[in-house]
Amino acid sequence: MAKNEIKYLTAIKQEKRPKKYCRFRKMGIHYIDYKDAEFLKKFINEQGKLLPRRITGNSLKFQRKVGEAVKKARQMAILPYVTDLLK
Repeated sequence: MAKNEIKYLTAIKQEKRPKKYCRFRKMGIHYIDYKDAEFLKKFINEQGKLLPRRITGNSLKFQRKVGEAVKKARQMAILPYVTDLLK
């Protein structure tokens, strides 16, 4: 190999994931109803735990509102605190 000969490895091109968006801001939803259990089930996993923002794509403001709504629904016995295979 000559001194001037330098080989570079090219980076593997990765496909870009679709950008996450806050569904509440996009749809113009201002109030999250704690009595709507089917809607709130989208934000909890099979064990009944809240899904984090990095997975749901919610903004901080609406993630807090979702958390409060889920807590109210649990207290009113609309959603369970702990379960197996909720969905």
